[in-house]
Amino acid sequence: ATKLFLDTLLKYGNPERALRRMNELGVLGAFIPEFQPIVAMMQFNMYHSYTVDEHTIQVISNFTQIERKELEEELPVASHILREGKPNRKVLMVAMLCHDIGKGRDEDHSVLGARLSRKIAPRLGLTKKECDEVEWLVRHHLLMSDMAQKRDIADPRTVRDFARAVGSVKRLDLLTLLTVCDIRGVGPTTWNNWKAVLLRALYRQTRAVLEDGMEAISVDLRGGEARKFLRKLLAAEGWDKAEIKHELARHYPPYWQGLHVTAHVVFARLLRGIAEDEVRIDLFPDEERDATRICFALADHPGVFSRLAGALALVGAEVVDARTYTSKDGYATAAFWVQDAQGHPYASDKLNRLSAMINKSLKGEIITRDAMKSRDVIKKRERAFKVPTSITFDNEGSEIYTIIEVDTRDRPGLLYDLTRTLADSNVYIASAVIATYGEQVVDAFYVKDMFGLKYHAESKQRTLEKRLREAIEQGAKRAVSGK
Repeated sequence: ATKLFLDTLLKYGNPERALRRMNELGVLGAFIPEFQPIVAMMQFNMYHSYTVDEHTIQVISNFTQIERKELEEELPVASHILREGKPNRKVLMVAMLCHDIGKGRDEDHSVLGARLSRKIAPRLGLTKKECDEVEWLVRHHLLMSDMAQKRDIADPRTVRDFARAVGSVKRLDLLTLLTVCDIRGVGPTTWNNWKAVLLRALYRQTRAVLEDGMEAISVDLRGGEARKFLRKLLAAEGWDKAEIKHELARHYPPYWQGLHVTAHVVFARLLRGIAEDEVRIDLFPDEERDATRICFALADHPGVFSRLAGALALVGAEVVDARTYTSKDGYATAAFWVQDAQGHPYASDKLNRLSAMINKSLKGEIITRDAMKSRDVIKKRERAFKVPTSITFDNEGSEIYTIIEVDTRDRPGLLYDLTRTLADSNVYIASAVIATYGEQVVDAFYVKDMFGLKYHAESKQRTLEKRLREAIEQGAKRAVSGK
């Protein structure tokens, strides 16, 4: 029976149909009793479209489509791994079958699922080594997704920590395939280019570290290459040597490692001849990332990040990633990636209006706090969904920043409220990574105090957490009442 079951998954090309029929007839739960509790299990949130058992079948269906070479254009990295990496299909299939098997209990479903998979895998005839791989994959099946979506993958520490956790290219390949299939199996609209670009970048950098060491993504190497590319591009645009030298010298190291050279070119143009009281904006529909990149150049001042976040919230833009840098001559260069209400880049014909509205807000013609009240509203049909708030401080995930992670109920004005609270507390925000899961959002802020230091003291952490919680609670009441 075990051989027949594995052959059904691995040899006949349509495991989705076989698993669905077995599940409908009750055979799957009888053959694997640990699977029975997740049959028809609802997931009461706005993120998951399927029951847990159907999601599991969808995950395996995605893997089969990659194997049949139906998604080579959409999933080039996953397709390449299957074609060239020769991953253990048996390990991967059993891991996909077990990855959410621990859901619905009080314990972390990844931990419980790993323990259950340790019982299931041997019964399915896997070797001890294969059982170890399945257990590791189930235990860490959210790791790559969390690293890509909740951390700044431009920070070498993020890649280093992830590479250490994974340990080998072989395991990286397996986890990448599981992660891609898992996200695509959540719902028909969950996978997008933004997630794809993040995962590809994390995979590429992690593989480089595993094969060649941390030198492959060192800050000095990245910075040197970025400056070399920019020098070449600006020279091609007719900049003279003095101008190029000034532009290359005005930025600190994080600027060179945190942005692509295309953004460096945009900021060079925006900063060229800028006046102290001037705000310059560049909007670019980044179709590859499913987002519009908005670059701002303006005189730096405390709270600039919050001011920009407020302006974007007022025009209804959903921020998915943001980072800001201060130049040596006192200018802020901020890049925000935003999406419209449908989760796509803004249409080209709307960019001029979007730019005009942002300018109006930044010039103070609109008072953000007052204007936000009418826009920061949770729809009535979405008010039933509750998300407990969790706030954590991580001083290990970045070399020079404290990472404040806020996990809470999403709403239109949340990012502005959080960044304004941090600004009022004299917190410098270097970047923000925003991951949205239906009604739930995880905002990760890379921050320093006013002296450029991390937040190590527990008393300071508690004070910040209290202020952030108060801002979240007050904003939530306003969003529900509409006042």
